Amino acid sequence: MGKVDENKKKKKETLFNSAYELFITKGINSTAISDIVEKAGVAKGTFYLYFKDKYDIRNKLIAHKTHELFHAAKLALDQAPDPVTGLDEQLIFVMNHIIDTLVLNIPLLNFISKNLVMGALRSVLLTGERTDNDFYETFLEMVRQDSYEYQDVDVMLFTIVELAGSAGYNSILYQEPLPIGQYKPFLYRSVRLIIDSHRVKY
Repeated sequence: MGKVDENKKKKKETLFNSAYELFITKGINSTAISDIVEKAGVAKGTFYLYFKDKYDIRNKLIAHKTHELFHAAKLALDQAPDPVTGLDEQLIFVMNHIIDTLVLNIPLLNFISKNLVMGALRSVLLTGERTDNDFYETFLEMVRQDSYEYQDVDVMLFTIVELAGSAGYNSILYQEPLPIGQYKPFLYRSVRLIIDSHRVKY
């Protein structure tokens, strides 16, 4: 990466970090673009090089933050002391890691709300950037390496992540239907059933 590209990346990251801090402290509605650029220490024109408006940076931030969650969970999976095998166990490991991270970071949970699926499936569409650490590609590789064949894998991943995101959100914040520690076994049983329903039966 050249110096110009490196500087662009740094400015974008600074805008991301500044916007995120303002969004979780002041709220999106109370944050103006002028607040973001002032905190980032860049000109207003620089903001518009990367983002259309504050809702564009919010959407890309949600995708960025959820992508980071999935990437950290995949690293933990790769570094697990005992290898985790099988698509169902691997996906549950990833979801469990993400849920445990969000339990410890309620501002992040509130910010991404129920949009975990952005990190799993739509981060490329929202950010316009494909990375080597894209979870969707990781997921497809997990599917390829599994001993079963699967159908409608996009639908399977979408359903699992939407379920875990929405149910986990309510369980962590409101203890509904149960506190997250008690709810996990029910959630993961549902995840296993979803995975099983997408297996090709011969």
